[in-house]
Amino acid sequence: MTAYTGGILTISDKGSRGEREDTSGPQLQEMLREQGYSLVAYAIVPDEITIIEETLRTWVDEKKIDLILSTGGTGVSPSDLTPEATRKVLDREIPGIGEAMRLASLQKTPNAILSRGIAGIRKESLIINLPGSKKAAQENLAAVLPALQHAIYKIKGGSKDCGS
Repeated sequence: MTAYTGGILTISDKGSRGEREDTSGPQLQEMLREQGYSLVAYAIVPDEITIIEETLRTWVDEKKIDLILSTGGTGVSPSDLTPEATRKVLDREIPGIGEAMRLASLQKTPNAILSRGIAGIRKESLIINLPGSKKAAQENLAAVLPALQHAIYKIKGGSKDCGS
């Protein structure tokens, strides 16, 4: 198993002001560490498109992080703009990741249909939007985690067949 790098970006107005403890970010860090990822970046930013976009660009273009997980801002509230910010930086979307996460969540709550998280590729990095709650973020990541190492391998030009 190749050791890939990971970054966790928590998107929360209250969290960025220190008014709310980030519980999903540390949970996601632990899940990635258990899978052998090296965590190289963690930040909490407000629900502002330009800040989210700038952070994602920096983490991909300068830090070259292999897997970036954002948590928060994927719902339908007026301030939930994470998918819009993410879409601005992607080269290509991977719809199946968001679909798989919503399908897994739908087994637990009908509110899963309100999640708008997307996933995609920028350069050689995979970016995935997860919900902001610790439980939902954990469940969503668990639904797609088994495929992520192979996805990153292929994004980086790996030539081994998917069925191998």
